[in-house]
Amino acid sequence: MSTDSVNPNAKAVPFKLVLLGESSVGKSSLVLRFVRGQFFEYQESTIGAAFLTQTVPLGDTIVKFEIWDTAGQERYKSLAPMYYRGAAAAIVVYDITSADSFQRAKNWVKELQRQGTTNIVIALAGNKVDLEDKRQVETAEAKSYAEDNGLLFMETSAKAATNVNELFVAIARKLPSKDSESTPPSDVTPHIIPKPGTDTPPTNTGRRGTCCN
Repeated sequence: MSTDSVNPNAKAVPFKLVLLGESSVGKSSLVLRFVRGQFFEYQESTIGAAFLTQTVPLGDTIVKFEIWDTAGQERYKSLAPMYYRGAAAAIVVYDITSADSFQRAKNWVKELQRQGTTNIVIALAGNKVDLEDKRQVETAEAKSYAEDNGLLFMETSAKAATNVNELFVAIARKLPSKDSESTPPSDVTPHIIPKPGTDTPPTNTGRRGTCCN
């Protein structure tokens, strides 16, 4: 992960970050790649939301991302505002092999712009670039849309670890560095994903299998 040299006295500042997008675009895979450096070819679909944390050191500040990975299924869309409320940043994910997922990503962007936190940092991530031969969404089209809407933009692959860390670092650099400007803790009860090797089951059980790059 490319970050600034860290001040030994740097203080961790928490920022709430939410991932939004349709089911099977790879939101959970991106988070697991960033937080744990892991990728699973068979990734279960999120039920409700999952909660993880990871830090990004930036000089005098350590950005502590409090990450909410939301479910993409239609029946959970009404819950989304509960998770993006108070978020300092959001990653809207689409699948480059699915034009429909890109169009739906635009709807998420509009919703965040209307109802999200003031000055929320929004990043658009075109995932699964390892499937270039199946591409339906051109890079230039997505980049132009992102520029027109003031979004960060990267194409990623959770499977190949392409631009995953870079995406989160770019977001961290856009966030305010002062404690007073960080977002308050969420009032949503975390659905914790246990670390590998533990026996504690995740609270967001009942996932359905899907393949996410």
